This record gives sequence, structure tokens and C-alpha cells, in this order.
Amino acid sequence: MRNPKSYILILFLFALISSCNSEKNKAVVTNKIQYDVNIQSPDPSWDWWIQNIAGPDREELLDLIIEGAKDGKFQAYDYYSNPISAQDVRSLFSDTLILRLRRTTDPFEEYDTTIINNITKQDILRLRFLEKWEINPDNLQMSKTIYGIAPIAKRIDFNGIERWQPMFWLYTDEDFIEKLNSR
Repeated sequence: MRNPKSYILILFLFALISSCNSEKNKAVVTNKIQYDVNIQSPDPSWDWWIQNIAGPDREELLDLIIEGAKDGKFQAYDYYSNPISAQDVRSLFSDTLILRLRRTTDPFEEYDTTIINNITKQDILRLRFLEKWEINPDNLQMSKTIYGIAPIAKRIDFNGIERWQPMFWLYTDEDFIEKLNSR
């Protein structure tokens, strides 16, 4: 009779190798999905972890993304996936609005006024993700490949209307960038 330890070793190796094949069982749910995630809770009465990243962790993440784009460490892209310079990224954080107003007193003439609002990290309350989703049908384990991240600032316009402004995109997958450039 052969050594039982050999059989155990062979069974262990077989189990190890077959568990590595779980990647082959994955089915693509979608090749591209885009969605927004709150990183600061919209309601302070909610539990701290609901739609929220804790303050220091959120600041560290935003520093990595924003400063990396402003300093040119990461190549940033505009909404249409065109590369933009670090200087262009820095200029995105100043929101300039020129309005034509009418005086409320006689002679009621029109005049132009410039309103400059600086966008700060505290205004970045969401991140937009562009991802690929896969699922293992055997155990419903999902995996995501992040292709891009865009910080989104909450803005209130002159009329008091809330809007969400994507600042720029950072793409994380070189193959995805190549596909964008080849279209």
C-alpha cells in the first residue's frame, strides 16, 4: 500500500488547483456600468456607515484622487474622454459665472456681474464609477473591475437649484484607455 500522506497531498493539490479555476466560472453581468456613490451621508441622522466614508478616510481618498490629478500624477480626462492637463484640472476648481442683472432702482439699467465660486474638497460628496461586473453563478460572488473614477461636486446655482458637477475622469485600466483612444 502506498503512503497515505501522498494521497492526502494529491487531494490537497487537486482541491487547490480546482479552486483556482473559479475565475473561469465567472459570467459577465455587464461590460460597462456607470453609477454615483455618496461618500458623505446626505442625512446626518443616519448611521455613520450608511452612504458615507468616515471623515479622515474620505479626505485621504479625495486627496489621492484630486491632488494626483492636479499634480499630473494621474492623467485626467474630460467628460468626452479627452486627456486634459494638470493645469486644466486645477482650473476646474474655480466656477465662474457671468450674469446680466437689472438694477432695482431708476433707471433700471442692465449690468454684468461676475460670481466666482471655488470648489473645495468639502464640495465633493459623490464619486462616479465606471465598471465591469462579473458574477460566479455557483456562489453569486460578484467582482468588479473599475475602469474609471470621477469626483462629483455638489453645486448650488444662482437660482438656488442643486446640481451635481462631475469634475474629471481618472481611468484605472490601460486596456480600457486604449479602447477609448481607438474609437
